[in-house]
Amino acid sequence: MAKAMSGQIPVKPDAEGLAASALAAQKGKGPAPVHLWNPPFNGDIDMRIARDGTWFYQNSPINREALVRLFASILRKDEDRYVLVTPVEMVGITVEDAPFVAINFEIKNAGLNQELEFETNVGDFATAGPENPIRVALDPQTGEPSPYVMIRAGLEARIDRKSFYRLIELGETQPLDGTDWFGIHSGGVFFPIISSQSLEI
Repeated sequence: MAKAMSGQIPVKPDAEGLAASALAAQKGKGPAPVHLWNPPFNGDIDMRIARDGTWFYQNSPINREALVRLFASILRKDEDRYVLVTPVEMVGITVEDAPFVAINFEIKNAGLNQELEFETNVGDFATAGPENPIRVALDPQTGEPSPYVMIRAGLEARIDRKSFYRLIELGETQPLDGTDWFGIHSGGVFFPIISSQSLEI
């Protein structure tokens, strides 16, 4: 096959091509070492992660769980852009909210050494702590909280409603920067959720 001419615009890969490249680059289980790869950017493709965690390609949901997990393993966040990365190509995708959803968590070492290990919809696990903080964003219009936990390298998971309710049950009040906050402990860190003054009585 002839080599591409210098300056030629690279062909934008499709989902099938990306999957093949990702499989070829996989080395065992877990996320691929995307931080080590710096291929040329091939533009955006019509792939989207909806707020509920569903992946779409050309407006059709990707129903194969193994394929979703494969794409999730090569997902990276570069500043404000989400990209799928293999050793030979990189494309941008759309993420409506957070790329993952935290669907459950387990409590380990209850008490002062409590750790909360979250599980995502794509099979990732992360323990909340200094490197994987929990944060809560409030809708500026409704005031409704949206909780998130960092999973890896800038990729967050939105904590689903049932898990958030469980977190609230574990919460406690603690002073922080001169203000009392209701929050949660994990991995030796206190993560504020809402100021005590804002709590409904």
